[in-house]
Amino acid sequence: MKRQPVYFLSHGGGPWPYMDGPMRTHFALMERALQDIPRQLPHPPVAVLVVSGHWEEQDFTVSSSPRPGMEYDYYGFPPETYRIRYPAPGSPQLAARVQQLLGAAGWPVAADPQRGFDHGTFSMMQPIYPQADVLVVQLSLKTSMDPAEHLAAGRALAPLRDEGILIIGSGQSYHNLRLWNPAGAQPAAAFDAWLRASLLGTTPAERDAALLEWEHAPAARLAHPREDHLIPLMVAAGAAGEDPAIAIYGERFMGSLAVSSFRFGAGHAIGPFDLLSGDPGHVAGL
Repeated sequence: MKRQPVYFLSHGGGPWPYMDGPMRTHFALMERALQDIPRQLPHPPVAVLVVSGHWEEQDFTVSSSPRPGMEYDYYGFPPETYRIRYPAPGSPQLAARVQQLLGAAGWPVAADPQRGFDHGTFSMMQPIYPQADVLVVQLSLKTSMDPAEHLAAGRALAPLRDEGILIIGSGQSYHNLRLWNPAGAQPAAAFDAWLRASLLGTTPAERDAALLEWEHAPAARLAHPREDHLIPLMVAAGAAGEDPAIAIYGERFMGSLAVSSFRFGAGHAIGPFDLLSGDPGHVAGL
């Protein structure tokens, strides 16, 4: 079985794949990039492990229900978006394997049979597997938000890739809701440029060193006042091991905010979904 790549994906806002009209239109390029992911894989995944930026626990915690429910962790959306379902099955077996791997690495790990899919999972998975016919398990972040801990956890989970498991860190490369407007353009571009310079064309050691010091990046705390949407990248980078990164999606979202997604490891060529491509240290204008 060929090794699966690892992804860090910007998942967008709220339940956008279930909506129509102007909001859905804003996500057109992101949606196309997500829809392309199954084609990039060496084979269909046995299951998907999502490290969600919308789930935090004191200790790493894995969802273990065979039939996960839903977590409507957003507000201000139309009433029908609080009735949607992403009916993918869970996998107690994968949950137990995650506990085994993290436990062997010295982490206390809990299982939560009640945890449902949050929008960091279902809004991302809907475009990737709209039939909801792939097993999906969620892994929480630790409330410590320690980059080193999450990189190490990713390294512990890396064997899953050779077992057919697709690991996805689900967050957002820029996440400042108070500057989710043209005022955020400059910090988003500065941080995205640093992120690309740190991930693309660097050695794994250089990449990890940069991620450990992410708070010193240009506009770091303007791009991420709270790092919950960045820390899933640390798990993905840890699981990537020696594999290089490529950008699979990038645009100035809503015309102003630089947002990106990345793949670590081999896969089929991507489509034209990265409008910010070019020199990895520079975010090109559109």
